[in-house]
Order: sequence, then C-alpha cells, then structure tokens
Amino acid sequence: MDKKTCWIVIFLSLAVNVVMLQWTVEAYFGLEYEQVYLFTAIACLSVFVALAAFFRWRKLEYKERQ
Repeated sequence: MDKKTCWIVIFLSLAVNVVMLQWTVEAYFGLEYEQVYLFTAIACLSVFVALAAFFRWRKLEYKERQ
C-alpha cells in the first residue's frame, strides 16, 4: 500500500464509522437492539482498519525521511 492508498482507506473507514454511528442511534431509538450490536461491531472494525492504515502510512512516511 502506498501513502495515497492509506489515506483513502482511512477516509473511507472513517466515513463508514460515521454512517454506522448514525444507524446505531436510529436502531437504538427504534428498539431494534440486534441491529445496534451489529452496527457497533462494524464501527469498531472500521476503527481498527483506520488505525492499521494509519500505522502503515506512518511507517511509510518515516521510512522515506531516513
């Protein structure tokens, strides 16, 4: 993965996280608790994807400066 791809993955996973947050709130207020757990799990997974892409980008960035 190059640096641009890392940023695209970070942006997309954070966008997924925002959507999942909205859907989680809507499911919670709609008393659809099975979907709350599903949407929360997807949001947590997208956070880990964003973190992995960030650390990959950071490794590429600092490797280039040396």
